[in-house]
Amino acid sequence: MTELRVVEVAEEHLDSVWQVRTRSFGMGGDRDEWRKTARSFIADGRYLGVVDGDELVAAARVWPHEQWWGGRRLPMGGVAGVVVAPEYRGRGVGSLLMRAVLDLCAQKGYPLTALYPATTVLYRHLGYEFAGSRHLYTFEAADLRTLGGSGTAVRKAGRDDADLFLELAAKAHETRRSNGPLIWPRAEVESWLEDEGNFAYVADDGFVVYKWKDGNLAVEELIAGSEETARALWATVGSGASIAKTVEACCPPFDPIHLMVEHEARGESWQGRWMLRLVDAPAALAGRGFPDGVVLEADLRIDDPELPANTGDWHLSISNGSATLTPAEPSGDPLRLGPRGLAALYAGTPLAALRGAGLVTGGAAAADSALDAVFGGPAAYMLDDF
Repeated sequence: MTELRVVEVAEEHLDSVWQVRTRSFGMGGDRDEWRKTARSFIADGRYLGVVDGDELVAAARVWPHEQWWGGRRLPMGGVAGVVVAPEYRGRGVGSLLMRAVLDLCAQKGYPLTALYPATTVLYRHLGYEFAGSRHLYTFEAADLRTLGGSGTAVRKAGRDDADLFLELAAKAHETRRSNGPLIWPRAEVESWLEDEGNFAYVADDGFVVYKWKDGNLAVEELIAGSEETARALWATVGSGASIAKTVEACCPPFDPIHLMVEHEARGESWQGRWMLRLVDAPAALAGRGFPDGVVLEADLRIDDPELPANTGDWHLSISNGSATLTPAEPSGDPLRLGPRGLAALYAGTPLAALRGAGLVTGGAAAADSALDAVFGGPAAYMLDDF
């Protein structure tokens, strides 16, 4: 093995990336479509690889997402397609690649980065921690058909409605103070809406996108700003009950649909967990929303070996729904945490759990409830895989 180097993936590397991807994940997807998507990452330097001599042996790409936290949107680097050739695993190649990914996220100005892990060991070693889940529920189609909402006007949507969909989602997530949902680039939303396999409908304050799946139906996203719109959109999906017996849907456990349907979701409901990391701690905290009327002053000592700019003594001040994190000498015993503890705290994990796992030490235990209050709120979730 010669010296391993991190490179930007280029057009001439794509055949090698596909081969490593196949050996890592198995055959899947359309190769031409994959190459088309890969080129969009190459175009602005969001695709990294590791080469041994002239041979590419690992790769990862970064989506230019935004993400909702406390009802505010922040840039987030969504890490995906992390692959390492089988014969190079266990040699530090994955760590080398992911350190370069963290540096790339910092260069691109992403305060946050998130991913769905195939394994937690590598990502925890580099400061990622579980932050939330993606939930998939299965409902009876006939239940949805009877939800009503017939007085709400619903029309078919298409590519030209991309901006409207983004606007409606933004209004909903701001109102709900959502934590975790993604914002896709506009071009991806347009592609989603023009896909003939998707059925999209829009009302004044909401929308739904769904499709056929194995003889039944699957909702990809449903946003509703009112009860009547929620009923109308779910009933639109349920109108396929004469053929589809069930409807799969990605939605959080606290979505109003769970309180509307006559029968609870089927027992085989599923969740997939995702991980978060703060790349720029001051920017991540300044961009996040917090509950109005809650005030907090706390000293933190962060130790982040991978991103030294986060390391040091800081003062956290939260009021009027916003936060600042500024360098400061601690006035007492600071709360001590690394990047994993910081990510989990940011996502609303209770301090008792973080202390129990050894991810947080120090600080005044009496202040834990205040930290729980400011970082708590709706549980973090995603609707999308990436």
